[in-house]
Amino acid sequence: MSIEAVSTPDRDLLRPLRYLWRVPLLLVHIVLGILLCGLILTWNRGAVMKDGREPFTHRMIRAWSAGLMHIFGLRSVRVGQPLRDAVLFVANHTSWIDIELLHSQRAACFVAKAEIARWPLVGWLAASGGTIFHRRGSNHSLAAVMGVMVERLRSGRSVAVFPEGGTGHNGVLRVFHARIFQAALDAEVPVQPVALRFVRDGKRQIDAGFRDHENFMQNFLRMLGGPAMDAEVHFLEAVPASPEGRRRMADLARERIAAALEDRPA
Repeated sequence: MSIEAVSTPDRDLLRPLRYLWRVPLLLVHIVLGILLCGLILTWNRGAVMKDGREPFTHRMIRAWSAGLMHIFGLRSVRVGQPLRDAVLFVANHTSWIDIELLHSQRAACFVAKAEIARWPLVGWLAASGGTIFHRRGSNHSLAAVMGVMVERLRSGRSVAVFPEGGTGHNGVLRVFHARIFQAALDAEVPVQPVALRFVRDGKRQIDAGFRDHENFMQNFLRMLGGPAMDAEVHFLEAVPASPEGRRRMADLARERIAAALEDRPA
């Protein structure tokens, strides 16, 4: 039997009941996140992994993110092992939940669109976690972001990016932008592809992320009330620095992620 890629049915009679207990838990969890950022991350946000051991702040980020995933009915499942810091993680992008999904397995500095920095509370939480904000379409912003990425990587921090440059819909994996891979070459760190995959009852859910014309709040509420499913984080074989340059690295990373996302025999 093969794993089918399916969409979640819109009709769900249990959705109101899930909101009934998930919303209060979410509010409590947000308060815990504020305390985590205010009391821990503000004074130790630059901590790095040493001898393969995660610093306390990274473990707290992973625990909080795993808790958030659980509230949304998502059970994060790790496949493979992340490399030690410093690493450039490159992953496919489906929605805002991808950041928390990867964070549930490994703390990293994410590159995210600049609009998030202006979102109430969310922007502050993201900035406290070391997010690097980028204005899409701005070459000046990208150059500055690349500089910060190289600085973080050289200091021992891992950085995570979504090289598609935006979210894909209906399970489509878009072309990877190659320029972002230059940061790994300049910092002389490995690139590890990461495939993010959502599965329910043995079937891949292709619309767990953003649907066409769906905004953040619509997606947030749909996922908050949705039925439980597994959220797989596949840490794949690292992409070597290529003498052919960053374009080859981007293509190879995309190929490995695409293979991990494919339906497989059960």
